[in-house]
Amino acid sequence: MRQGCAMRSTRFLLLAASTAALAACSGTAAKADDDAVTLHALDRPGFTSADSDDSASDRVADEIVVDFKDGFTKAQFDALEQDWGIDLELADQEEGQDSAITVAHLAAGEDVDALLARIRANPDVEAAEPLMTFHSSYVPNDPDFEKQWNLKAINMPKAWERSRGKGVVVAVLDTGVAYENYDGFIQVPDLEGVTFVPGYDFVNQDSHPNDDHGHGTHVAGTIAQATNNGKGVAGVAFEASVMPVKVLDHFGSGTTAAIADAIRWAADHGAQVINMSLGGGGRSAVLENAVAYARKKGVVVVAAAGNNGRGTVEYPAAYPGAVAVGAVGPTGAKAPYSSWGKELDVAAPGGDKSQGEAGGILQNTIDPQDPSRSVYASYQGTSMATPHVAAVAALLWAAGAKSPDQVEKAIFASAHPPQGQRGWTEQFGHGVIDADAALKALKKVSAAGDFTPTEVPATGEQVMGVGASSQPAVLAFPSVEWAPLAWGAALLVLALVTLNKRARPGYLNVLLRPAFALPLVLATVGVFALRWVVPPSEVSVAWTLPLPDWLQKIIFGRGTLANPLVYSALGPIIASLVAIKAKGFRPVVAGLAIGFAGILGYTAWAKAPALAWLPFTFLAIPWLVVNALICVVIARAMLKKDA
Repeated sequence: MRQGCAMRSTRFLLLAASTAALAACSGTAAKADDDAVTLHALDRPGFTSADSDDSASDRVADEIVVDFKDGFTKAQFDALEQDWGIDLELADQEEGQDSAITVAHLAAGEDVDALLARIRANPDVEAAEPLMTFHSSYVPNDPDFEKQWNLKAINMPKAWERSRGKGVVVAVLDTGVAYENYDGFIQVPDLEGVTFVPGYDFVNQDSHPNDDHGHGTHVAGTIAQATNNGKGVAGVAFEASVMPVKVLDHFGSGTTAAIADAIRWAADHGAQVINMSLGGGGRSAVLENAVAYARKKGVVVVAAAGNNGRGTVEYPAAYPGAVAVGAVGPTGAKAPYSSWGKELDVAAPGGDKSQGEAGGILQNTIDPQDPSRSVYASYQGTSMATPHVAAVAALLWAAGAKSPDQVEKAIFASAHPPQGQRGWTEQFGHGVIDADAALKALKKVSAAGDFTPTEVPATGEQVMGVGASSQPAVLAFPSVEWAPLAWGAALLVLALVTLNKRARPGYLNVLLRPAFALPLVLATVGVFALRWVVPPSEVSVAWTLPLPDWLQKIIFGRGTLANPLVYSALGPIIASLVAIKAKGFRPVVAGLAIGFAGILGYTAWAKAPALAWLPFTFLAIPWLVVNALICVVIARAMLKKDA
């Protein structure tokens, strides 16, 4: 809008003075060609309504707006009304006298585009377009929303005006979700009111996929944290439904078999989007087949590119049919840890805490050291970037997308390439996602992408009895975690090298001695061979657990904090007392002590959940380390040769 005749006169004088000054300067100096700047001509706007991607829902029915050249009088535009067949009125009786912006109501069914084309042909018209309504962007009342730079970075306040993911099912394949109060587990407060559909726990083989790590709950929060509830933070698709599927244990590890089975199960149970904030370097045909199975069932599969910071996208993100997601920080630059490469599809906010704690992604989750405690934690990683993309996919399904192709095309076409680059790059894929732009782009996606999901037979070997079945997986043996055994073997070296040469037995002589090796194996990997000789049952599955885990589960049950007496040197200490007189029992005690040292050391290194009874959760790791060293000392004493 213009500000009146007086102001225009002032502008004219300033413009004239500026022109004279520039003319004078041009006689004495000239800019180099590479410094020249081309400005848009002012006789016509660079943008016309023909370029608009406005939503039909934003248009005022049968109304147009015509902007004449400033000062164009009512008498002048009245003369044009008969030719155009419309009745033009000033938009504002006071300002309209100067701005010459008019509106007109059209007869129902009139060809608006044809009329606008005729009007725009008039040289006195600066712009003509449908009349539209603008709205204030949706701003939730969550008190820490202002700390969520990531949601603003993908244009969520505007996107929420178009879609909030209502009714779309997003499966979160992760460490579980803190979605219920059950058997020692809790629902975190900022997931109260979120819609959950039944999930499954492929680690513990039950229907309660609770989180004992914290990673999965954080990811689920980015997708669908309860929003506008006056509490905590917001989520991207907060009206979507979350399907919690636990495939990673409390160390954050899982097998390709369990993950592949979970992908198929989620696809068979109504998931429209699968989020996998997980990955590894090895290619698996079983996992690749599962991704293809879900894609053919009509599921959008989204996975993390990885955090190795190198030019290699991890699996399953690198498989065909999966959307591979890299990470950017608060400035929009690639996060230093984010993997990249030819399989990368898009980037999304994943955080960069090298810029401070505020540079991470803030969501409500459980304390990794105490699953019974709720915290608001700032994480970083492609694991955090991935749920942004999965949630935008949910927004698109809710907005009317008909197929995974349409969802992905809308996300890719609307992504913003990094500044100074054009098109797809290995560092950013198609660019950084924009939720609002993706919803607008959905309208332009070709109808050729329409897709009707069909039943697809399972390919390859069925894992854990699921395949194409719609029933939950049958009881199965957990995967063997060999890391504690490797830790035990390494700590055995530590025990032996500290002995005097005369008192030191040979390493292989010790390791290959059955009396030593058997308790070492039982303490670190359990009776792992049972999986190959007997069918899985509650008893046989329990026997495949490492000895401390077996004692914890049998005595105290799942869902409780780990008992510090179980995860300590207490067992080896008691056994060593017996071995003082029974010297033939010493190799057994040594193997048991090294086994306990191995699993305690690995548990400390993996930062497993807190121990019960300790006054401060940070004491858990020192407790584990000290007791692991005590076990090494016991093993050293038991292995020492008599003088």
